[in-house]
Amino acid sequence: AAIDSKVQSQSPDASKVTEAFPLGNAIAHLHNIYILSETPKGIILVDAHAAHERITYENIKQQFSQGRVPSQPLLLPIKMSVAPHEAELIEQQDEFFNSLGFEISRLGPETILLRAAPAVFGHADMEGLLRDVLSDIAEQGMSQRIQAKSNEILASIACHGSVRAQRRLTIPEMNALLRATENTER
Repeated sequence: AAIDSKVQSQSPDASKVTEAFPLGNAIAHLHNIYILSETPKGIILVDAHAAHERITYENIKQQFSQGRVPSQPLLLPIKMSVAPHEAELIEQQDEFFNSLGFEISRLGPETILLRAAPAVFGHADMEGLLRDVLSDIAEQGMSQRIQAKSNEILASIACHGSVRAQRRLTIPEMNALLRATENTER
């Protein structure tokens, strides 16, 4: 009975707070994957990775459409071994890689140096990200199709930079993610 009275006495205040937010307020992080959120009409489950990926994608897409994704120099450039066709692709598509926020130099027939990467990712696995982008571009064809497939490449980049499943989020982080999701197109 004591628990029921506490829940009932808190419910009106909680509903007032969540009325302003369509996705409600976070109350738990389930299995370090889903955000459990309370709204005035019930509860909502939000996949944190999917939500963060969409937010990141829309931000990068907007930056890309404006001409360039902001880049951040790496404290220690990353030297990578790549296939000769990948090194050639990087040289041929230098402007495209720059527009994605990458600064890459070719050091040899099978060696490149990643000097800067999209700023939105902070401390993400930049080598893995660049390898994924190279793979996507190689699969989609060379120069003529790259621009046409840029949204798919941007989606791949967004996925890399998003909150990973199994990362424990705090209540403020979950609420920030819910607010950003509410303010993101689609």
